[in-house]
Amino acid sequence: MNLGLKGKKVILTGGSRGIGRAIAELLADEGADIGFFSRDPAQVAKATAALQAKDVKVVAQALDMSDPEAYKRWLKNTAEALGGVDIFIHNASAAGGFGPEEHWYKCFELDLMGAVRGCETLEPFLEKSKSPSVVFLASTAATETFLAPQAFNAIKAALITYSKQLGQHWSGKGIRVNCVSPGPTYFDGGNWDLVKTHMKPVFDNVLSQMPFGRYGKPEEIAQAVVFLASQASSYTTGTNLVVDGGFTKRVQY
Repeated sequence: MNLGLKGKKVILTGGSRGIGRAIAELLADEGADIGFFSRDPAQVAKATAALQAKDVKVVAQALDMSDPEAYKRWLKNTAEALGGVDIFIHNASAAGGFGPEEHWYKCFELDLMGAVRGCETLEPFLEKSKSPSVVFLASTAATETFLAPQAFNAIKAALITYSKQLGQHWSGKGIRVNCVSPGPTYFDGGNWDLVKTHMKPVFDNVLSQMPFGRYGKPEEIAQAVVFLASQASSYTTGTNLVVDGGFTKRVQY
């Protein structure tokens, strides 16, 4: 599909595997230039080579975004290297888990403050774009109770609220802000792959609740993200698009 993204400048947090990699691949197919990071240098190199093969500009490096100052420097340097920013997609996450207090801080720093710091740092660049857009990756775990009380669920809920309010706040500047909330999504090496390996009853129980009889695919989430980021969705801001194959039971009015 042609979403008018050729030549657009995109900064993506976490883009070497899973949903992030699928987003980067689709953006590159659409002709967008991409800046991204991941913690694993080998994965960064592999993803960079694949994206560059699509004849787009790629600015990438290994980065641990838990260092706020390093993260903000990376954002600014990448924006300058790309020659501006039209789209910011915050995908990097501490992921799920039932860990101790430290895990709550990690989720807060990566999932929520990663979005906040990204928006605050990139605001001057987005203001100069003719079609600025921001998309956050949230989760259906934030929209209804899921498994057990944990940091990921609560912090993603906060991210959705931040997105809604920021979308209204930035509307006067023409900057759109939206969320995509995936349901359980399976890929090799991902969280649900680990659940399948180490907690097979949980994996099978969730699978049994899937109306389509399968988990989501990263490519299916990426299509929703890229659509919202593009001008094909030019009148959409402050929304939370649920992409879950009918997994959640709530009615969204």
